[in-house]
Amino acid sequence: MLYDLHEMSHAALTPWQMWASINANLFSHPFSPLSYSPLSRKIAAGNELFVRVTQRYHKPEFGITEVSIAGKAVAVNETVAVDKPFCRLLHFERDLGERRGSHKAHVDPKVLLVAPLSGHHATLLRDTVRTLLADHDVYITDWVDARMVSLFHGAFHLDDYVDYVREFITFLGPEVHVISVCQPTVPVLAAIALMADADAPVKPRAMIMMGGPIDARRSPTAVNNLATRKPLSWFKGNVIQRVPAKYPGAMRQVYPGFLQHMGFVAMNPSRHADAHQDFYNHLVAGDGDSAEAHRRFYDEYNAVLDMPAEYYLDTIKTVFQEFSLPKGRMFVREQLVRPKAITKTALLTIEGELDDISGNGQTESAHALCTGIPAKMRDHYLAPGVGHYGIFSGRRFREMLYPRIRDFIRRHA
Repeated sequence: MLYDLHEMSHAALTPWQMWASINANLFSHPFSPLSYSPLSRKIAAGNELFVRVTQRYHKPEFGITEVSIAGKAVAVNETVAVDKPFCRLLHFERDLGERRGSHKAHVDPKVLLVAPLSGHHATLLRDTVRTLLADHDVYITDWVDARMVSLFHGAFHLDDYVDYVREFITFLGPEVHVISVCQPTVPVLAAIALMADADAPVKPRAMIMMGGPIDARRSPTAVNNLATRKPLSWFKGNVIQRVPAKYPGAMRQVYPGFLQHMGFVAMNPSRHADAHQDFYNHLVAGDGDSAEAHRRFYDEYNAVLDMPAEYYLDTIKTVFQEFSLPKGRMFVREQLVRPKAITKTALLTIEGELDDISGNGQTESAHALCTGIPAKMRDHYLAPGVGHYGIFSGRRFREMLYPRIRDFIRRHA
């Protein structure tokens, strides 16, 4: 019912959004006489702000068409390497041309970047991908919006997530290095542990885990506290909805992206209110660069996806309520996950000092679990002055964190 009401509200706002969009153009376009009236900028700014606050945001494109390698522009072609119902494995293939047979082309490590399935699209890691491409052959998990997946494909549990990761690692081969950002640190560690326990022929060379809740008991954040204060039955009864009939995944049970987005905003409401007020002021002042930066950020931030209900509830229970992995009680398809079985995969954990989503120590706890990895193959870094998003995006990521990741991968390639 809540999902249907959400859709109805969007439909009701559509004519108002169209009218506001027309007004924004009429009072800002240089060929319009109305744009030269004394209040034109304020009227245009107010109308554009109304449109941006109320409109529906669709999945953005990665838009990575080239990357600079050794000071030269190299074309990048985005292709689908593996296509599964709930995820596409994307490959950002660099067109190295005459360099294809060169020494550098052979030594560039292969990287599997596992994006979070936690409300946002994988494009949130666009900056991570673009930065990695300078020195690596990059693949990324592009999770599919659950409302677009037909019921024909069945349910998707946390166990299925782990299976997907194992399949992608096997597909990419023993030379792969796995980077997990935030939520996937738990299923990625589970997948690699199970592969090691089974003595699978393919084992990643390294795993880099960034800002994830491996042990959510340590330095609990607002996200952790919400999950522990409410019983699992509360989540089932209050946030799980059925997809409306207009979508391919009609009647599938999901945790809707719009509810997750409301949760994101509720964590820092004043910051978002200030950002929109600044956007209005930038438009009025004619500061186009600042206004465009706001548009780029919120085009990404406001684009959310629905998560399969089974996967969402499994994650709440396993990761945030029972703490199954750090307690040694996590099972995947009735097989115990034993991180100590990992002996040949190097481990780097990274945390942000100011991370308000995954608290300090939550990711570092992987070292206490992976006792089979020699000390010389393990490292941890706490990035000073870095928040959650700064771990994988922005100037500090590129200048402070990426060199450590690149060098760690090179050492264990």
